[in-house]
Amino acid sequence: MEEPLKGNTEERSEFKNLKHDVRNQLSAIQLAIEQLRYEISSDSADGIFYLDTIAASCVVIETLLKDKN
Repeated sequence: MEEPLKGNTEERSEFKNLKHDVRNQLSAIQLAIEQLRYEISSDSADGIFYLDTIAASCVVIETLLKDKN
């Protein structure tokens, strides 16, 4: 499988910009999740489940971004 960064300098720069933009959006999502945790009752098992699922997906996306230098 060919690595995405083997292209020219412009392609690498665009890829770095994309990674940066995705990380910024992930940060905003993670901050919103933590704020929602305070607002959702701990009795709301469904709400907690959904927040945990979103947070876990954010971690997976971060890992994918780190793996793709």
